[in-house]
Amino acid sequence: MPAASPPSPVPQLAEMLCFSVYAANHALTRVYKPLLEPLGLTYPQYLVMLSLWGEDGQTVGRIGDQLFLESSTVTPLLKRLEAAGLVSRARDQADERVVRVRLTEQGRALRDKAASIPECILQATGLELDAALRLRDEMGRLRDSLAARDED
Repeated sequence: MPAASPPSPVPQLAEMLCFSVYAANHALTRVYKPLLEPLGLTYPQYLVMLSLWGEDGQTVGRIGDQLFLESSTVTPLLKRLEAAGLVSRARDQADERVVRVRLTEQGRALRDKAASIPECILQATGLELDAALRLRDEMGRLRDSLAARDED
């Protein structure tokens, strides 16, 4: 009987790509927190607002697609934003199954108050703009590769 091969060594936590992504995500959201608190937004709510500042009047499904979230996850975020007076939700007149989300005047005004956040985040990373853009693009490729693998 052949000798059993020794078990593969378990990698150290700091050696794991998944942990690096996880830890960086947590560090990044901690940097966002004090920037978003004066605006009354959480990080996920900020992402929804960014989506709407880019294109107002989107459907709940489209917002979910952009954020890689299910509609059932986006809806509670939208309800809180609506309660805060930042967005309104209404059934689409052409298809009542579809809910459209629109910025209120207050929601549009918040965009100006949030305008400095991307620069603050860039400074916090310690990266030059071109390095940050390359990292963003690499993370996008990683996400796309993992999503494609998940679909298989």
